[in-house]
Amino acid sequence: MKNQNSVIGLSTSPVLTYSPLVMQVSDRPVDMHIKVSAPVSGTNLPILILSHGHGPSTYLSSLRGLAPVTEFFSSKGFIVIQPTHLDSKLLGLDMTSPEGRLFLKSRATDIHFILDNLDKILATVPGLQNRAHKSQISIIGHSLGALTAGMLAGAEVTNNVTGETINLAEPRLKAIVMIGAPGLPEGLNGDFAVTNYPILKGINYKTISLPILVMNGDKDINLNFSSIENWRADAYYDSPVASSLLTVFGAEHIYGGISGWDVAETSDESPERVAFVCESILAYIRSAMDSNDKSWKQLEEDFENDPNAKARIDNK
Repeated sequence: MKNQNSVIGLSTSPVLTYSPLVMQVSDRPVDMHIKVSAPVSGTNLPILILSHGHGPSTYLSSLRGLAPVTEFFSSKGFIVIQPTHLDSKLLGLDMTSPEGRLFLKSRATDIHFILDNLDKILATVPGLQNRAHKSQISIIGHSLGALTAGMLAGAEVTNNVTGETINLAEPRLKAIVMIGAPGLPEGLNGDFAVTNYPILKGINYKTISLPILVMNGDKDINLNFSSIENWRADAYYDSPVASSLLTVFGAEHIYGGISGWDVAETSDESPERVAFVCESILAYIRSAMDSNDKSWKQLEEDFENDPNAKARIDNK
């Protein structure tokens, strides 16, 4: 196997990391711990927030997760902000609270808090305060983090215990990327998920009001959740606004290893796929931030003209 750094091009751009940045949040049972990564030089740096998944791992489902994605985007000139959400096993919180095991409302609220306190976060990291382009903010979420990102695009979730319908759309975000998101309630037919995560039955993607990129692996099937092929592409098809779908051929739920280096839960390990996923998302975000940027359109044309393309793009 090739060296991971050479595969995804991380060796030439030094990055600084500040962690943990601890912030008190009212009505949150524990302080929010944040990791910030950024290139050591440069100004007008766009900001990227990463929302980790739920999953069985203690540390991957926290600010320590998504290391390949963090390293890639910080090396490409982004300030990357990663919170530990309340559902993380690392925190050991009571999962029988009204929010249930997934803490969906708190997850989306975490992102609002970060945006509301961006100046304070940037000022805490030495040398970063005056280097950010604070109007260029994007989010990438993986798995449950993808649903979190979708909620920030306007997807509603109804809590089956409290009856509350949550809508936390966030127009300050320039690009919203959903990787491996849960699909529609009709397709949630795995006994494990129905029993343990009933709030997923309350998802409504028809209320999405902001453009999204949905990334779907065509081999991403987990019978604990759904037996339906391409179930995790549902957010694209149900969204009523202009959106994009990137279908990655051969990809399973961890897309070659985006949740961390050499982790056991990666069933399709491939540093090349990790690189491909990161480069593709970068093209989308660049074009979303700048209407004159043609990176996404060029990527679509490249796929159309390549009989051995690794993915397909659909737009609406």
